[in-house]
Amino acid sequence: MKLLRQLVDFFRFRKFSKNPQDRLNELSKRLQYQFINQNLLFQALKHRSYLTCTGEKRIESNERLELLGDSVLGMTVTEFLYNRFPDEEEGILTNYKSLLVNRTVLSQVAKDFGLGKFLLLNESEERSGGRKRESILSDGVEAIIGAIYLDGGLENARNFVHLHIAKRLDEIIKKGQLKNYKSLLQEHCQSCNLRGPKYIIEEENGPDHLKEFTVAVIIDGKRLGSGHGHSKKDAEQKAARESLQQLNVI
Repeated sequence: MKLLRQLVDFFRFRKFSKNPQDRLNELSKRLQYQFINQNLLFQALKHRSYLTCTGEKRIESNERLELLGDSVLGMTVTEFLYNRFPDEEEGILTNYKSLLVNRTVLSQVAKDFGLGKFLLLNESEERSGGRKRESILSDGVEAIIGAIYLDGGLENARNFVHLHIAKRLDEIIKKGQLKNYKSLLQEHCQSCNLRGPKYIIEEENGPDHLKEFTVAVIIDGKRLGSGHGHSKKDAEQKAARESLQQLNVI
């Protein structure tokens, strides 16, 4: 009954359908996984902002499932790469993993599902563009992975990751996208006996939902490159790329 009340409240709030069960079934089809306990799928969609609509505690959001899903994702992708590339060293596998397990790829997976329209957000988060925000979408995918793991076990979670995420590796490599510039810079510094790289946040501007960071790279005590981004990781990658260009590595 609690799940049914939540579903009714959710779809009344979103004005989607008179039959909320149809909407969960639609999402399950897109995910290509049928939940035994659909309450897990429902919780995976619940961003913490929505709790202001329900009065629930933060523990009822999707954050715990996201934490679990992040671990399951990392393990299954590492396992996939370990078996796929039996002759590659640890550094190469780590680089491949970084190409798959990152916010940009996961948010694209979410967009392929049309996940944004299924998420539970409050009106303020929705008005600020939350349904298209990379961080919210990627967190939602990780929460869904955690939910599938709890609902159907590791094998079903592994199948989901292989079907929707791991398969993208060849395309990413072919297009030369999403290079891990931080790893490349780290390897270069080690090979040339350079001190660093060290990343320093120089500026942090904007509201919480639209932060912009400026990060600088310090190598051998000197400021080499800098980058801007809406997350620290994005700014660090851009700073590392500029540093590699300054060093004539790329």
